[in-house]
This record gives sequence, C-alpha cells and structure tokens, in this order.
Amino acid sequence: MPIWKLKGDGKTIGPGEAIAPNERLTWPRTTGIGLQHIVAMFGATFLVPNITGFPPSTTLFFSAIATMAFLLITRNKVPSYLGSSFAFISPVIAASSSSMGAALFGIACAGVLLAVVGLIVMAVGTGWINKLMPPVVTGVIVALIGFNLAPVAYNSFMEQPLLATITFAAIILIMSLSKGILGRLSIFIGVALGYVVGALMGVIDFSAVATAAWVGLPTFMLPEANFSVLLMFLPVVLVLVAENVGHVKSVATMTGKNLDKYMGRALFADGVGTTLAGMGGGSGTTTYAENIGVMAATRVYSTAAYWIAGLGALLLSLCPKFGAAIFLLPSGVIGGVCIVLYGMIGMLGVRIWVENKVDFSNNVNMMTGAVPLVMGIVSFTLSIGAIGAAGEFGLTVGEINNAIIIGPIAVASISALVIYHLMRLLNKLRGIEPPKPVVFKKVKEGVDATASEDF
Repeated sequence: MPIWKLKGDGKTIGPGEAIAPNERLTWPRTTGIGLQHIVAMFGATFLVPNITGFPPSTTLFFSAIATMAFLLITRNKVPSYLGSSFAFISPVIAASSSSMGAALFGIACAGVLLAVVGLIVMAVGTGWINKLMPPVVTGVIVALIGFNLAPVAYNSFMEQPLLATITFAAIILIMSLSKGILGRLSIFIGVALGYVVGALMGVIDFSAVATAAWVGLPTFMLPEANFSVLLMFLPVVLVLVAENVGHVKSVATMTGKNLDKYMGRALFADGVGTTLAGMGGGSGTTTYAENIGVMAATRVYSTAAYWIAGLGALLLSLCPKFGAAIFLLPSGVIGGVCIVLYGMIGMLGVRIWVENKVDFSNNVNMMTGAVPLVMGIVSFTLSIGAIGAAGEFGLTVGEINNAIIIGPIAVASISALVIYHLMRLLNKLRGIEPPKPVVFKKVKEGVDATASEDF
C-alpha cells in the first residue's frame, strides 16, 4: 500500500479542496510544492545563523536532517518543516561570549529536555499540556510568533521597496487570479519572479556563485560542556513546547484531523533535531511557522512535499554553488514574501481563538491575549545582569558580561502562562468562581482525542 494516495487525477484541485497529509498530487506538482516550502523556510533559517555566527550551510544541513527525522517519528501524519528557531538567538548570543561550543552545549541540552517532555506526553497524554496551555494561551503564542517577526519583514521590505512590492503583488495576484496548482504555487512563483526581476535590476552579484564549489561538506563543530549557560536556555524549552503545540493545533485546525495523539512524537522529534544540531554545530530547530503559512495559503498538507523539502535542503547544504545562488535571494524579495507569511502566522493564532470560541468578554482571556501580544509585537526583552547595547529584535549584540537575556517570544509566552493561571487562581481565592476554561474543541464531533487515525 503506498504511503501517499494520489488525489483524484493528481493534476487538478477544485476550489476549496485540500490535499490531506496521506495524499499527494503528481510528483512534478508535489515537487513544486516542496520547493515552495524550501523558499519559505530559507530566509528565516539562514537569518538565525547570520545573527548568531553559526555556519549557514551547517544549519541548513541539520534543518534537513531534523525535518526528515520528524516525518519518520510522527509516521508521516504531521506535515511540518523544522527550521532555525528564533527563540535560541538571545541565549546563543549570550553564551557565545564564552565560546561557540558553550552555546552548542546549551542548544543540545535544551533539545534533550524537549525530547524528555515529548516522552512524558507520549506516556501520559496531552491533557496536562491542554490545561497548562488552553486555546487562549496557545493562540496568543502562535500569533505573537508571527507578529514578532513583523520588523524582520519590514526591514527587508524597506531595503528594496520596489522589488518587495513586485514580489508581494505577484503573490497576491497569482493567489487571487489563478486556479488549480498555479494558485497553490503563488509563493514560489512570486519569489522566483522577484529573483529574476532582481537579477535584471542588477541587485544580485553572482560572483560568489562562480567561485563556489559544486560539492562540499558543511563545517561541523562540537559542543563544549559549560553548565553555567544552561539557565539561559531553560526558557527556550517552554517556547519550543508552546511553538510545537501551537503549530500542531494549527495544522489540526487546517486539516480537520485530530493530531493530539502525535503531539508527544512531535515534541520528541523536535527535541531529537535540536539535540543533533547542538552536537554538530547547527542552530536549534522548531516546527516552522513559515511553512504552516504556506499550507494555509495552498491547502496542500501532503507530507510527501515535506520529504521533497527535506531532501532538497540536504542537497543544498552539500552544494555550495547552488546554495550560494539561493543565498543571493534579494532582501526585497524576502521582505515581500515575509509580509505575507508572517501575517498568515499571526492570523493562525487568531484562528485558534475563533475556532475554539474563546470568550474575550472574560477579563482573564482578555488580559492573557492583550499583554503578551503587545510584548511580542514590541520585542519586549528581559535582561538580567550587565549587558551591552540592545540591537535588532531587542537582542543584545554588543559586549555581554555575565548577562542572562530572555528574548521577546520567551517573555511573552511566560507572561501568557502566568497571567492566565494567576488571574484564575486569584479569582478563586476571592470566592469568584472562574469561568470554565475553554478547551480545544474536538476536530470531529464525537471523536475521542486519541482515536483519529483516518488520514
């Protein structure tokens, strides 16, 4: 029995029709969707090593390995790409003031802890996570992940506004006017068009491509045990749990399939991917919101496309010449596509609220959503100790002396948890019966949360 069933004739997609995780289009069309996923993750995945100082090709290599491991561990039931996590930027910058090896040690330890959390969820179920992070909390974390990245899109957009506008407009027009597969490939086509226009405008210097080798291994590094950096990485685990839960819930909402039984596997798989990256010199990984944005736009959820993306990313990491060509993607093109993708990520968080009927007339829910969302949008960063000048994204990029820096996503995520549970506790202590918390609605009426296997 094939892993993926061909959807219809594999060539045409009706309006509003979706491709399930166990389905696929024809292989050329599936390959096109997979390439679109590579484009979607590329900018952010390369941005993290550019900020932290890790080799980009090594990060791409472990991103590919982590993605394929994720698909295997989740039994091809959860479509997702594992790219560089922005949650690691702050602690990596802080820890790398000692050495890059110390930062890698922190990443590897965070991965091990996340894998342990995944094993616990696999053993006891997701009930405790749903209570810890109900829809109002998960929704705000998913939303702030998208909206926190807005300055990244804006900065890239404004570097080459004409090129960014052409890319952005092309994506919108193709998505709106094209039927079938062309509309589903709107992001890939828009980026490709932006690349060609950028080359014609002379903003791309291909000299790096000419001098790059065709085949080459990434640069690997080993971690150095340094237990003093671990405290910096502990909040990251919370963010990774929240990201994974939010992303899996988002995929469940989009696909109409209950994925709770695979939540533990998803957490464990991300932990494995992050651990491998930390052991070899790559950035920590997470289920990628950019690619969830692509699924939201295309309604193609086939895991076959993610295998194409993983294999393609692996080949890119081993081909410096091709990697150099992709790396030349103009900032304006990145800005144009990120305006679309990051906005979609933010709206997926809002969709979690809507789908689960979160009541914002309840002050607990209102404050849980309001305060963390603003913190994420303005990049509210908490620093403990002496730090240098604050840089992009509210991160410290100057000299760092014995500082512990907690990035905006971690701060906002922790705030959401504290506000929600503290306000409910205080209401109870005052004798005010807190409203019954909203729980994630079952995807299918009358279906048990552990029983959905029918993809």
